[in-house]
Amino acid sequence: MEKIINIGIYIERGINALERHFSFLWTAIDDAISWTVDSMNTLFMIIPFWLIIVLVASLAYYLNAGNQSFKKEGFKKGIGLVLFIVFGFLLIYLMGYWEAMTQTTSLVLISALIALIIGIPIGIWTARSPWADRIIRPILDLMQTMPAFVYLIPAIFFFSVGDSPGVIATVIFALPPAVRLTKLGIQNVPGEIVEAGYAFGATESQILYKIKLPLAMPTILAGVNQVILLSLSMVVIASMVGAKGLGSIVYKGIQQNDVALGFESGLGIVILAIILDRITQSIGSTNKKTRK
Repeated sequence: MEKIINIGIYIERGINALERHFSFLWTAIDDAISWTVDSMNTLFMIIPFWLIIVLVASLAYYLNAGNQSFKKEGFKKGIGLVLFIVFGFLLIYLMGYWEAMTQTTSLVLISALIALIIGIPIGIWTARSPWADRIIRPILDLMQTMPAFVYLIPAIFFFSVGDSPGVIATVIFALPPAVRLTKLGIQNVPGEIVEAGYAFGATESQILYKIKLPLAMPTILAGVNQVILLSLSMVVIASMVGAKGLGSIVYKGIQQNDVALGFESGLGIVILAIILDRITQSIGSTNKKTRK
């Protein structure tokens, strides 16, 4: 069937114009992302693997057990995750995927950090401005429903191949939960508390930073959890544009029809996902206990 409306050609022309007129910007972004990812990878490889295991396990125990560390319930809650982290990381190390795991962790953490830096302020803006919410909401709907592979096309066009297009595609894919849950948390702050703040003479900025954001923090942290997990879910797709890590090994296993290689690297991703999920959930739980 012959095309009557060719929307794609106009999108292509727009992308070509952006690449042509703002090539200096894409180069600067590419250099910044590549340098950050390489620096974090280098840092992870300098630190002995056993020290990373100890640090992550200690953090997980502190967040899970908290002030109940000397109680039976707190001890059981903390020690279970610690054992999983120790045995999970040791399994990854003994399978020979430690370097790939650190590369994946760098990609996920940097992508999640960029998504949060962009998403949380936008979420605050949409919570305070109805017209901004009406404009941004359909954009977020498009970002969440668009197949993840589509994000790779402009990413490759602007940044060629490597870690940078993988990070950019991951940021776009993981951004919506940061915006939506930040907005939801702020809007769910009880109105009587806000009115009490105004009654005591608080300014708009004081209401936001001292009342709304602290009370919305558990919901915002749930958004942080979702951003990290969505970033991790993109590692295999990002490997198609040259991103390093466990995802590239999974992709290699698919190309070579190597079941063992694909299963082992996939298991490494699952272990890393569970660890990151439990730690970020623990941060949110700790925040709730602190507020109580």
